[in-house]
Amino acid sequence: MVKQTKVVIRRKKFQEVDVPLIKSKIELIGDSISDIEGKTIKLDLTRQLKGKSTEVVVKVMIEKDKAIAHPVKMKLMSYFIRRMIRKKISYVEESLQMPSQESMLVVKPFLITRNRVSRAVRKALRNRTKNWLEDYISQMTDKEVFDEVLSNRLQKPLSLVLKKTYPLSLCEIRVLEIKRPLEKSEIPKKVAKKIEEKKKDEGFIDQMAEIEAEKVKAAEDEMKKTQKEAAEKEELDEKEKKKDVKEMKEEINEEEDKEVKKVKKETKKKKKDDKDDKDDKDDKDDKKKKEKEDKK
Repeated sequence: MVKQTKVVIRRKKFQEVDVPLIKSKIELIGDSISDIEGKTIKLDLTRQLKGKSTEVVVKVMIEKDKAIAHPVKMKLMSYFIRRMIRKKISYVEESLQMPSQESMLVVKPFLITRNRVSRAVRKALRNRTKNWLEDYISQMTDKEVFDEVLSNRLQKPLSLVLKKTYPLSLCEIRVLEIKRPLEKSEIPKKVAKKIEEKKKDEGFIDQMAEIEAEKVKAAEDEMKKTQKEAAEKEELDEKEKKKDVKEMKEEINEEEDKEVKKVKKETKKKKKDDKDDKDDKDDKDDKKKKEKEDKK
């Protein structure tokens, strides 16, 4: 008799994975939590970022018997960049490798200027971007860098710094990727920010806000002045128009008066001529009559 073996089929379950970057949870199919360790997931964050087309790749890791997904790559979609590009502008892009406090990162900034600029300006923007990003990212962990890029807290101060070189219409990080973990000797030294420097930065931001407010006020004053000048010009044009109409009417009246006088003069002359012709005819008739009588 053949011995029958029973095959037990385990059904895979949905395993919960926490994604701290977007503060939400997702589910992956697997036998257990250890089965999904090391898997990568692509997330489209266009809806969360209100139309900014961004794709994030996260990797699942097990921490304290929990599956947590950490970001390893972030990419701005190419069609979003194509939408931003216009005529008569210049764009600056660069591929940089720089260390954070944990890993070696690949950072690819993408800048668009308001107008077309020379090669020297583009080079200056590229160098300034590189120096600023190296100083900024070297003091942060990978999680902090990804958080700052997604929340746009990294791009805003960078744009303000580059504004001194040339104003930008777009300042974005096109690609941010973790290349490899750093060794102890490669980790950059963490520099503690002084309170004075912080106050100086805050003062600079306040100063920038004041300058922006002054610019807005100047623009409003210029607009009011332009509107006033336009109203005065329109009023002056209206007065000149009325004056022209009045002069035209006077000219027409003068011409009509001249025409009437001319017609009256011609009529008077015609009447006089008719009267003279009648008198001449009467004289002729009288003369003929008298001649007839004399003949008789």
